[in-house]
Amino acid sequence: MKPISNCTFLRAALLAATLPATAAWAESPVFEQVKVDAGATLFDAECRRCHATDAKHESYGPPLENVIGRAAGSYPDYDYSIALEASGIVWTKAALRAWMEDNSGFMPGTKMRHVGIADTTVQDFILAYLESITTRDGAEISK
Repeated sequence: MKPISNCTFLRAALLAATLPATAAWAESPVFEQVKVDAGATLFDAECRRCHATDAKHESYGPPLENVIGRAAGSYPDYDYSIALEASGIVWTKAALRAWMEDNSGFMPGTKMRHVGIADTTVQDFILAYLESITTRDGAEISK
């Protein structure tokens, strides 16, 4: 796995550090938006080379809009591994976190290369971004 560049990580960390990490700020909508913005930067660095966020943009992997709550291996017309299609997994935050940390360990037989994002803060930011592009009804998000 190509490591996150120091510049990309530093930019995301500085963005996230613009607010004090007190309990009140950690729950605020402003801090949530900072996490989403940092997550978008980290998604661009780590995930976008293979995944689009919506079906309008071609990508090697399945699009990740509305991934939270989606059954693994269920995006239409994508050629998933047999292991992923048969897994019965639903993409919860916990499952996505485990996938980001060690997808080949989490799902032996997957055809996706090893991700290896072990930093839980980076995972938190990417998950905040993925949640921001997930609707509860599966409708497209236009941004």
